[in-house]
Amino acid sequence: MSSFLPNPVAQPADRRLRFDLRVLVLGALLLLAWDLSGLDLALQRGVGTPQGFPWKNAWVTSTLLHQGGRTLAWAVFGAMLLDAAWRPWIIGPTRAQRWRAVAMTLACLLLVPGLKRISRTSCPWEQSEFGGHAQYISHWSFGRYDGGDGHCFPSGHAVAAFAFLSLYFLLRESRPRLARACLWGVLGVGGLFGAAQLLRGAHYLSHTAWSAWLCWLICLALQRWPLQSDTAPTAATDSRQGA
Repeated sequence: MSSFLPNPVAQPADRRLRFDLRVLVLGALLLLAWDLSGLDLALQRGVGTPQGFPWKNAWVTSTLLHQGGRTLAWAVFGAMLLDAAWRPWIIGPTRAQRWRAVAMTLACLLLVPGLKRISRTSCPWEQSEFGGHAQYISHWSFGRYDGGDGHCFPSGHAVAAFAFLSLYFLLRESRPRLARACLWGVLGVGGLFGAAQLLRGAHYLSHTAWSAWLCWLICLALQRWPLQSDTAPTAATDSRQGA
């Protein structure tokens, strides 16, 4: 694995691009293998009962990690807006790069939940074996209805964390150590949000994993977008001007 995914930070742009594409391809292959395995439903059976999901309305999963996670996401996004529009707080990226990271984050926050809104896949808590009325059908079974309300693939809530993969793309050239910390932090929080939704019966594991993959894809696509100006002042320059 280490030879397939080399350390992308502090390397030329072409090597970072190869790393990004390798992650994208490897992630897609692993996700497709998981989907074909049928383990989504098997895993859900381990936390659900014929009467439903005991953790569905628990304070930790429903209030703290679900509602609280949304609040945290918009707070961090607001901080990114202030950082780009007012006064940069972290030395390194230019103002143009910061605005691009804001665009990446917003695109993830809008596009992935947008896909969820047109999905025909229903949530696990709607499945008949968990007390609902829908039947389990793979989210790749296009044109088939499972009998539920749909709108459950991919996970919209996990995007509250994975949208901030943009911070990794923003910082890895100028602040590689901080970029790595952001990457693992985002993946950790996203995994925690996904676990909460799995316990609640709101999403299968693959729903969360595909959200992470889609956010990586969006960030990668926008990272290749050329900047009109890349010479705006960094935090260090701003601080000297304000002295």
